[in-house]
Amino acid sequence: MRLFYMVLLSLFLLLGGCAPNFNKQQEVVQEKNDSKKEKAIIPKYKISDQYYRTILPFEPSKARGLVVYNLNTRNDITEFETGLMRLAQQAFNPDQYLFQEGQALDSKEVSLWLNRKFTPAQLKEENLTEAENIGLNPVLEEKGDLKEQNIKSPIYLAHILEHNYLIKNENDTVQLGGVVIGLALNSIHYYQTVQYGPTYEKKIAKDVMDKEGKKIAAEVVRRLRSKSGLKDVPIMVALFEQQSKSSVVPGNFYTYTVVDKGSSNINKWEKVNEKYYLFPSNEATDAHRDDVTSFLNFKQDVEKYFPNFTGVIGKAFYNGDQLQDLKINIPIQFYGKAEAIGFTQYVTGLVMEHFPNYISVEVNITSVSGAEALIVRKADQDEPFVHIYE
Repeated sequence: MRLFYMVLLSLFLLLGGCAPNFNKQQEVVQEKNDSKKEKAIIPKYKISDQYYRTILPFEPSKARGLVVYNLNTRNDITEFETGLMRLAQQAFNPDQYLFQEGQALDSKEVSLWLNRKFTPAQLKEENLTEAENIGLNPVLEEKGDLKEQNIKSPIYLAHILEHNYLIKNENDTVQLGGVVIGLALNSIHYYQTVQYGPTYEKKIAKDVMDKEGKKIAAEVVRRLRSKSGLKDVPIMVALFEQQSKSSVVPGNFYTYTVVDKGSSNINKWEKVNEKYYLFPSNEATDAHRDDVTSFLNFKQDVEKYFPNFTGVIGKAFYNGDQLQDLKINIPIQFYGKAEAIGFTQYVTGLVMEHFPNYISVEVNITSVSGAEALIVRKADQDEPFVHIYE
């Protein structure tokens, strides 16, 4: 019996030594811009190579929450934030840098930057001081009625998002290693001529939006360099084209620049070849006919299970000409759990049959009662993950 307990104890110790320890964390000292030093913790475990570790304790952005009010759709909000972190990897390696929400720009400053530039008369109407007249959007034309004025001088800049990236030094200290700024630009300018009146819209040409966005970016860099602690760190600025309020797919970042530490000059812009498409749609068919055909074949087979159903839609993410990720929504009315389970099994087979394994596919099956099932097949994965909600 004693031998049995010794063997059992040895096995327990062996397994304990082999098991991953997610609780191990590293304590460091964070150097602040105001010369203060605070204790911080670097989490040991990183859930994916595409994500940065976030330093603890978590410090929310000083402009937290503004993005919800300034962008058109939830899709744009999500892509603006996650896409900026994805783009940051072009300059800041996730293995070397830690993520922190922006600490240089606060809510008031961001709000003032998003304003129009005001004339003295307009400044008085807005009850602002000359020092607060720092809007990055153009002055509203004073000639003509409000409709004509808005057509001539649309709002280009919708939102500013700041992310900070910290670098760990050899002496167990972390300090700011770089700043990433996302500028969300309007492809459509929405405006009203009277309060609570109808909303009008003016489409902004891509070349005009791009020209104005780059002009705004140059001014943003100049202003950031005047701030304490930001003189000698690289600054990345990325331009995001947001979609219309009715769009079911998000906008995308289309260009970025990295300004070297100590410099305030933007020398060149790099193209970002990313885009979302709605499946099925004419735009997607014109650009990626083969992928849309695969989706339509999948959709047709789904409809064989429910002949009167035509509600399958997809959101496809492309990097260059390569389909990277496809999210599919299938809203269905079920009349029992067994029916939902059987349908989920059927759709899982269709996913494996119709879509090549080099793309990630996610299928959300819903009903009026809420989420029914989730199917996830990551790129190069032989077996999908399937979850039936209780």
